Amino acid sequence: MNSPEYGMQAFLWWRPEVASRDMGMIKAAGFGWVKQNIGWRDVEGARKGTFDWGRVDWIVSECNKLGLDLLVRIDHQPQWAGGNYPTNGPPNKIADLGDFLSVMASRYKGRIRAYEIWNEPNLAREWGGQPPNASQYVALLREAYRRIKQADPNAMVISAGLTPTGTWSPEATPDDVYLDEMYKAMGGASSGYYDVLGVHAAGYKAPPEISPEEADDNPAYGGERFFCFRRVEDLRRIMERYGDSAKQVAILEFGWTSDPIHEAYSWHAVSEEVKAEYFVRAYAWAKANWSPWIGLMNLIYIADPDWTEADEQYWWAISLPGYPDFRPRPAYLKLKEMPK
Repeated sequence: MNSPEYGMQAFLWWRPEVASRDMGMIKAAGFGWVKQNIGWRDVEGARKGTFDWGRVDWIVSECNKLGLDLLVRIDHQPQWAGGNYPTNGPPNKIADLGDFLSVMASRYKGRIRAYEIWNEPNLAREWGGQPPNASQYVALLREAYRRIKQADPNAMVISAGLTPTGTWSPEATPDDVYLDEMYKAMGGASSGYYDVLGVHAAGYKAPPEISPEEADDNPAYGGERFFCFRRVEDLRRIMERYGDSAKQVAILEFGWTSDPIHEAYSWHAVSEEVKAEYFVRAYAWAKANWSPWIGLMNLIYIADPDWTEADEQYWWAISLPGYPDFRPRPAYLKLKEMPK
């Protein structure tokens, strides 16, 4: 990928009229990627081998028409696949996920540029309620990689974005510890597992230029290394330590929240104007300091039209929910003006 490439996450699944509008707004902002979550259960939910590709066909077709590269996040297993359904969890048989991805990658060969395999597996709530297990995730990732590459060798396989956290318990594993465990489970080399390392990079309270050391030393920023956008550098150093520096990193989610309501987020809320400024500075920092190893930088979010202020996601978005009018927040406008 170019260093960087520019993406936004959107919600294209349920309402084609809103999806068309939002894809157009992503294109109009000069961004080249859209990220869409695709629930495995929403396509192969009834029984193994019975597929409903209707919505996926439309999303892929519209992205292709607009010249937008598509990143799809694959998770949320069907009930028949087990995995402590309805919790988002790995299937009882990883071959079932491989079979699904083989069909999908064959159907959309050359039309979906990248697949993200699962989401935040270092959290129990994204791993079937079980304690996070990097070895289990690596086995799932290897199967996904093998089956996608057999069907579409040019599609990129990106490892799941890991959530930044310092918690170490049955509910969570720190992202840096989990990544180190992944490399050990892979035998120290990622070949045959993924093409690009996926990470998450919330900015929390810190400006994007703040280093992990500065965040660790300053209680105003949270007093932990992971409470900053540049946490990505800690994960990059792990890649380098295992001799994996030739591969790029994709930031699959990043942003700042303006949430004044939810206690878990309000401590690091910033104003909409500051959010806008931080986004632009984050892209500038990455381009100046992380080239050539930084690839896609995918921000959150174009708002889901059904969100309200009661939803914590509402406060991370760069637009306001609603239809038919697109209502940009300052961040969208600044990002549109930003040199790319």
